Parts: sequence; structure tokens; C-alpha cells
Amino acid sequence: MKRGLRDLSLVFLILLFIAACVTTPVTQREALILIPFEQEVALGDQAYREMTGTAKESADPRLRELVLRVGRRIAAASDMPDLNWEFKLIESDTQNAFALPGGKVAVYTGILKVAENEAGLATVLGHEVAHAVARHGAQRISQQMLLQGGLTVAAVTLSNQRNRNWIMPALGLGATVGITLPFSRMNESEADEIGIVYMARAGYDPRESVRFWQRFNQLKGSGQPPEFLSTHPSDETRITRLKELLPKAMDEYQKTNPKFGEGDLFLRPADLFGDVIPPKVQGGIK
Repeated sequence: MKRGLRDLSLVFLILLFIAACVTTPVTQREALILIPFEQEVALGDQAYREMTGTAKESADPRLRELVLRVGRRIAAASDMPDLNWEFKLIESDTQNAFALPGGKVAVYTGILKVAENEAGLATVLGHEVAHAVARHGAQRISQQMLLQGGLTVAAVTLSNQRNRNWIMPALGLGATVGITLPFSRMNESEADEIGIVYMARAGYDPRESVRFWQRFNQLKGSGQPPEFLSTHPSDETRITRLKELLPKAMDEYQKTNPKFGEGDLFLRPADLFGDVIPPKVQGGIK
């Protein structure tokens, strides 16, 4: 009898894992997600309100419009165009951006100097939209649920401080709101692969993605830690991989109409850095 119950339990767990597996768009990778999509979206929305509630939005209407324009084009070209997408431009020298479940994306003004043009920003936003569409936050929450053993879906809430302390990092945020944390190398590489396809489908030249990361790497200088010390791929690895992905992305780009190429510049070339030595990059795209 006991053996029979164990066998039934094993079958139940196998069926549960099969039911909880999802296929990631573009990469077709199988992933385990144990929480309902509606709950994932609610967590992302709450965390986003906390992250951006006290942040200062950019007062520049042209830059806000450009970010919104590129973001909407990327979202429309994604595999989840009907999400309630939001794109905010936050006034900060930090050269970073982040995305949360449900299509909540924030860009810091500091990264616009690296982006230089719409296609450079499409590299960033394609990457962030990819994190949301691939449901990387929900994947990491599911991994934590398994690691903590027996944790129920009902416990996945930000209202409980103990659970909040592991949910926020799983979403890519610090337990103290305002700190962004990196995803895993696999998640980052997958977001790059999906993102370059999305930017091409949105009409932006995917070759700019390689140039963006070359500029980013030059700004970092010698202060970048070795790849094995970081969950992020090194910029050199990233650039090499993006070059490998270019033929596929260019096929998507050639099929796209209209094409925007590199799009508009954010700033005039002379205004990008002027005579001031650009600050070291803080963080990186999450």
C-alpha cells in the first residue's frame, strides 16, 4: 500500500511538472513555472509601483516620447503584444534599465548616452521586453519555491516580509526597493537572443545591437570584473554571441516593413559627452 501511494505521488509530481512547463518564444526552451500568470503580473505591478513611485521621471518630453515610441514598437513585435505595457524614463545617471512581469519597463536616462539612437535603445528595450515575455521572474520564483520545499503558491506574496525577501531578488530587485539585481547568465543570454529578434521585427537594424555593446564595453574600461565573477556574460562574450545571431535577426529585419534603421538620435553627437570624461558605467542591463 505504501509503495502504491509513493508511486501515485511520483506520477502526480511528474504530471505537475509537465503541466507547469512552458515553451519560451523564439528560443523554444522549456521552462518550469509554478505560479499562475495572473499572480505573476500582480507581483510585477506591485513591485513596479514601489520602484518607480518615488523615482523622478525625466522632464524632457522629447526623450520620454522616444522611449515610449521605441518601447511600444518592440512590445507590438513581441509574443505578448496585448500585455498592459508601460515604459517610464527615470532621471538618473545610472546606465541601466529593468523589466518586471506583466510588461513593466523602466529606463534610466544615463543609458541614453550609450544607446545614442533609437536602434541602440531598441537593443536595451528588446532585451528588457524579452525578460518579461520569457517570464524569467516567474521562472526564478518557481526555482525558489522548489528550493524552499513545499512552499505553496499562496505564499508568493509581497505582503509577507519573510517571503518578500526572496521574491524581490527573484524578480531582479533587491529586498530593499531601489536596488536592481542581475538575472542568471542563461536568462541574460536568452534575453539577448529574443531581444535582437524583437528589435528586428520592430523595424530597427539589429546590427546596432553589436555596436551598442561595443560602446558599453568601451565605457566600462578596465573596471569590469572577469566573467566568472559575474552572473552576466562578459561584454566580449555577448558581442560574439550577438554577431552569431545577426543572420537570423537580419532575416527578420529584411521581412519587416516599415524599417526605421537606426532611427532618431537622442542627442546631437557633440552633446553626447562634450569635453567631460564619461562616468563609469554603473551596473548594467538587467
